[in-house]
Amino acid sequence: MNHASEVFQPLQADDPPMVAGYRLAARIGAGGMGRVYLSHTQGGRPVAIKVVRPELADDPAFRRRFSREIKAAQRVRGAYTAELIDADADGVPPWLATLYVPGPSLSDAVARSGPLPVPAVLWLMAGVAEALQAIHGAGIVHRDLKPSNVLLASDGPRVIDFGISLTSSATSPHTMTGTAAGTPQFMAPEQASVGEVTAATDVFALGQTAAFAALGEPLYGDGPSVSVLYRIVHSEPDLSLLPAQLRPLFARCLAADPAQRATLAEIIDWCMKRLGGDTAAGAGPAVWRQITGPEVRVPAPVPHPTRPHTQPMAPPSLSAPPLSVPPPSAPLLFAPPQPTVPTESDMRRARRRRNAFITAGVTAGALLLAGMTWTVMDATDVLRKQGVSSESGSGSSDRSSTSGSASGGTSEEGENSSSGGGSSDSGDKGDRAADGSRSSSDDSSDGSSGSSSDDSSSASTKPQAVAHPQKWFDEKNSVSLREPVDRKDRKGDIRFTCGQDSCSLESDKSVITPLFGKPGATFDSCRTLLEDAESHNLPLAAVAAGSEICVRNPEGDIALLVVQVKSTAMPQDGASFLTADMTVWQAR
Repeated sequence: MNHASEVFQPLQADDPPMVAGYRLAARIGAGGMGRVYLSHTQGGRPVAIKVVRPELADDPAFRRRFSREIKAAQRVRGAYTAELIDADADGVPPWLATLYVPGPSLSDAVARSGPLPVPAVLWLMAGVAEALQAIHGAGIVHRDLKPSNVLLASDGPRVIDFGISLTSSATSPHTMTGTAAGTPQFMAPEQASVGEVTAATDVFALGQTAAFAALGEPLYGDGPSVSVLYRIVHSEPDLSLLPAQLRPLFARCLAADPAQRATLAEIIDWCMKRLGGDTAAGAGPAVWRQITGPEVRVPAPVPHPTRPHTQPMAPPSLSAPPLSVPPPSAPLLFAPPQPTVPTESDMRRARRRRNAFITAGVTAGALLLAGMTWTVMDATDVLRKQGVSSESGSGSSDRSSTSGSASGGTSEEGENSSSGGGSSDSGDKGDRAADGSRSSSDDSSDGSSGSSSDDSSSASTKPQAVAHPQKWFDEKNSVSLREPVDRKDRKGDIRFTCGQDSCSLESDKSVITPLFGKPGATFDSCRTLLEDAESHNLPLAAVAAGSEICVRNPEGDIALLVVQVKSTAMPQDGASFLTADMTVWQAR
């Protein structure tokens, strides 16, 4: 942890380059609530930006609680806390920014160097107790005090992360009904049994955190969470493992009854008395330097992108006066050029040029308008002639039909003979006209049919969409774009996989890419986006409900996944999964 490369990791493909105007310089770490990045204020002061996980951000109850905690944390001011300077509970995703503390966490320091010496434990307990005084003074119970939430700066500890903190005015002591919030190894008995959480709960966690610093491991041991919580609730801690001079204070902090625990003021006083003359001699910083090692250099702020300087596209104004060049004997090396006063003749020439341009523009517009008018009139005349011809043919046919009908209506004989012959005669003509009409119609139909055939053939290049709703992805199955779609093995086109800190969708041969912007992806948008896609892996950290993902397999089949549910908060538990509605366009 003494090298920048161990503290700061470069941003990955799924990390945003900016959060709410803060340009991210590096990734610091990840936790249960989200990822932490290094950024800087406009003045260059380093800050830690925590970005909430998408699955938490989708929970309205979490957003409301997060908003309350931000407002409460803004009231916390203390020498041993990392001050909250900016936040947005309504952001997409929600985020907060605190002053960056240069130094390892207590958990990292113990993992690297082993248990802390007794003086360092005393300094640790006094500093954390003072931080809790500031937190409790703002009406907040931390509820998740643990070694990873205590940073060891060069001048003392800093308490961070009020991610599940609770304001004293809140009505519910739990994050969710019937569940305990916090880290099992560092919970108090009342917290583990989902009882009332108070400031004394943080005192118990302080005792456990300090015991971890002195032992190098949790006081109640490791193992399944249920077993650890059972020991915390039903058994006394084994203080014989701790240094003898620390046991009386730990006994007070770890009392099962919250009312019997030491107060924060008593803890500070007890530690200062044991440190004695070291307090006045300023031994604290020396102790921390032994623990934290040399100070890590913080990466520099990310520079703002600069636009390339380009010349203006528009020509200079014709009426603009020419600029004179200063003589070589000008007293200033870089003196700005001074404009000369235009003469009357210069102004007349400029006006003539301007009027000439205007006249040319008006003339060109008039010619263009005349040409368009002539074209419209010519087209109208053609249409009028066609209409008259059609109307004439129709009228003669109607008159012939009407005439035949009238003559046939004079007498029955006429209807049987003369009218019949006339009808036959007219019918022949009508048939011929109809034949001609049908012939023309057939030709037109053939042409139309040919056009329709072309359209259908071109439309046939776009395959039919097949919907597969609510596809389930976990670490035991896979999904294919062709039958059988659901597979109980890992040989399908798309697999869901999780590592230690994150989950992703991956494939051996298919390319996968997310879509950004407005929802509503189509076959064409997926096909276009996939033309340049090369990645076979898509990290899911930036994916949330409603996110759209395009996939193409080697056969040319294209799929659109619309995420419905993502559960990847604790990938190490093996219970993560993803569900998505899938639409597949299969290549012919």
